[in-house]
Amino acid sequence: MERYNLPIVIQKDEDWYYAYCPELQGCYTQGETYEEALSNLKDAMALHIQHLLAQGETVPQPEILNIATLEVAV
Repeated sequence: MERYNLPIVIQKDEDWYYAYCPELQGCYTQGETYEEALSNLKDAMALHIQHLLAQGETVPQPEILNIATLEVAV
């Protein structure tokens, strides 16, 4: 079994947690809790990667170097 270590992003608004993997275009999900969003994303990523491999494609290598916040005064 091959293992992949890819960056993810989880954001929260007033009601939900939204999670996605920038390296897997279109791979995103949501959950009512952080843990649910993380679990859902893990499942979505596994399915996405299985589909890529079944199509003879390669799994993208991580390109994100840093994720940070930036304060901007307006």
